Amino acid sequence: MSDSEIATPSTTPPTDLQAMETETQPETPQNDAQQESKKLNTGNLAFRIWPPTQRTRDAVIARLIETLTTPSVLSKRYGAMPTDEADSAARVIEKEAFSVADAAASAEDDGIEVLQVYSKEISKRMLESVKSRASAAGSASATAVDDNDIGEEPAGGSNEVQTEA
Repeated sequence: MSDSEIATPSTTPPTDLQAMETETQPETPQNDAQQESKKLNTGNLAFRIWPPTQRTRDAVIARLIETLTTPSVLSKRYGAMPTDEADSAARVIEKEAFSVADAAASAEDDGIEVLQVYSKEISKRMLESVKSRASAAGSASATAVDDNDIGEEPAGGSNEVQTEA
């Protein structure tokens, strides 16, 4: 038997998990303090969603214009708006919704509730806008029909009700 064939107690190499645990353990108190400092710094990072950036507000306006001018459930029911009319309506809708939501904001809010108010106000005002436009268009066409009927007798003759005896 050769020396290489003689059985000797073997030591197993450390596993990857054991190696990682060893590497992540702080070696000095200074290293431990640095780790704690990093945790504290990231803890002070504040993420706020209100107020939205101007870029976000512009994106909301663009989406409103798209919704008001393209075929959708809304346009099928109330009619689509011309782009120039939709542009001005979208800007007014967004501005008014932002004002209402901003007035509802408080310092301790994280912004989620305010963002919900903003979203609901946009939806409400968009619906009001298309409804009022549709009713104005409907009453204008009804007025045009009424104007054409002035002085004309209904197709059945006089307005008197005929009864059979």
